Formats: sequence, structure tokens, C-alpha cells
Amino acid sequence: MKRSEAVAEAAITLLAERGMRGLTHRAVDEAAGLPPGSTSNLARTRAALLELTLSRLTALEEQVFAGALVGEPPTVAELPDLLARVLQVQLHDRRRTLARYELALEATRRPELRRIYDRAGRRFRDPAVALLAAAGSADPARHGRRLVAYGEGIMFDAIAGAGTEPSLDEIREALRELLAGMLGGQQTSR
Repeated sequence: MKRSEAVAEAAITLLAERGMRGLTHRAVDEAAGLPPGSTSNLARTRAALLELTLSRLTALEEQVFAGALVGEPPTVAELPDLLARVLQVQLHDRRRTLARYELALEATRRPELRRIYDRAGRRFRDPAVALLAAAGSADPARHGRRLVAYGEGIMFDAIAGAGTEPSLDEIREALRELLAGMLGGQQTSR
């Protein structure tokens, strides 16, 4: 693992465990097992550290999504299962998801981070729009936004809200219902 990845991974862990206040250059050095000053050499400012962390987090989450889309584009019937598996991976990695929530909140207060966060978000919204366009959505842009918002809601409720973690079957069934509404009742079950 490259030093920048080790620093970002340590920062992700600190964000999940301690929140934004627990994220300092010194704490990252300690968590990553690096000599004092290593994080500062790599990311001189707090903004640079946040950007590095968000970039790593985005890359990790993108790998999950891209891994699910390997091969032929999914059929309408395959979409609920594919999307449910992606959401389940996110639910099982609480560390990454909690860190992303911390960064999302911080982005509401830091315009420079907001731009990066929004750009990263498009890397997930755009494929959702493409999936729904390929599935025959009459309004793929609107439906793509709603699909992402739905997935975010499931994750937030299970990880930071009052809900419990849904099973893969529960997620799959909920997505079948959502997609059936978006796609005008096209066949979304096997």
C-alpha cells in the first residue's frame, strides 16, 4: 500500500471512530504507524487531508460499484439483486460509510470540499442514470437521483438512524418495488 493510501485509510478509520474533531495530522500519523510529520508532508493542510481522504473513499466505493457492473449490462430483472448486493457491501463496511457521512457534513461548511464531494457523487449518480436509461426509464436522470437517494436512505437508517440493518432479501424486495414504480411495472423479479 502506498503511503498516501495508508494515510487516507487511517483518516477514514479516525473519522469513523472519533468524528471530524478526532482527525488531526498527528492522529493520522499514529494510526497509520508513521513517523511524526509524515501526514503533514503528504497533505500540508487540513483541507488537503480531507481531500485525500475523500478521494480514497470515493475510489474504494467506486470499486464496489464497478465490480458489480463487470460483464454484460444487467437486465431489468437482475437490477434489484445487483443493487442490493452493492448496498449490502456498503452496509457491512460501517467504517467507510460513517467516514463518508462525516465528510458530507463537513462539506456543508467547506465550499472547497463541497465541490470535490459533489464531483465524487456524480461518479455514482451517472452510472445509476445509465443503468435506468438502459432499463427503459422514461426519465432516467430523475429516477437515477431517486435510486441513489433511496440507497443513501437505507444506509443512513441502518448505520446512523433508528433502523436496523435489512437483510439482502429485504433490500432486494424493496428495490424490486422501487424499480417497478420507476420502470412502469417492467419485470423486475425473477
